[in-house]
Amino acid sequence: MKNSFKAILILLFIGVICSFSKVPTYKLAVLKYNGGGDWYSNPTSLTNLIKYCNSTISTNINETTDQVHIGSEEIFNYPFLHMTGHGNVIFSADEISNLRKYLKNGGFLHVDDNYGMDKFIRRELKKLFPEQKLIELPFSHPIFHQKFDFPDGLPKIHEHDNKPPQAFGLFHENKLVVLYTYECDLGDGWEDKEVHNDDDETRTKALKMGANIIQFVLTLGDTQK
Repeated sequence: MKNSFKAILILLFIGVICSFSKVPTYKLAVLKYNGGGDWYSNPTSLTNLIKYCNSTISTNINETTDQVHIGSEEIFNYPFLHMTGHGNVIFSADEISNLRKYLKNGGFLHVDDNYGMDKFIRRELKKLFPEQKLIELPFSHPIFHQKFDFPDGLPKIHEHDNKPPQAFGLFHENKLVVLYTYECDLGDGWEDKEVHNDDDETRTKALKMGANIIQFVLTLGDTQK
């Protein structure tokens, strides 16, 4: 499975480079999980981000997103998984094993706290790489300096507890494989405008940062700590 998954990723990344084709070359997925948290929140966000990426950074992503369970082998079909929610998160031992294998073989997980999942997701992410702590990414990290420049790091989209937005990472072999965005709520900013009534400037900041994340992941950018 390891070699076949790497081969799939190579083909996907070739598809990114050769994205002038009208036929979408790959899909992204929302991660389903157990524990009672609303993994299905922000139903329009990932599709809107994909549309924005296709129009601004020349990706060729299928605008129809999938929903895939953390314990399923289907996660290996996607180079990028997006996870969000407001509440509890519980990963079983088998699910942790499956997700860890996915990440070690080239996959990427973006976790966006939709307000209320922080204490739960930190506990579960610790199970993925027990020897690691979440590392806050410095403003100089390349994920903030792709197509769009964010010299002060993550934009603040929703207030939540009025804390500064932070981006944390987990790494495998010095490569960023998990991005956790906290006190930011990018996903709300990606949603249809009428959902949260965010102004155009706020939504654009969220979409630009999201495009940076997608570009960073799909072009195999500099992922060093």
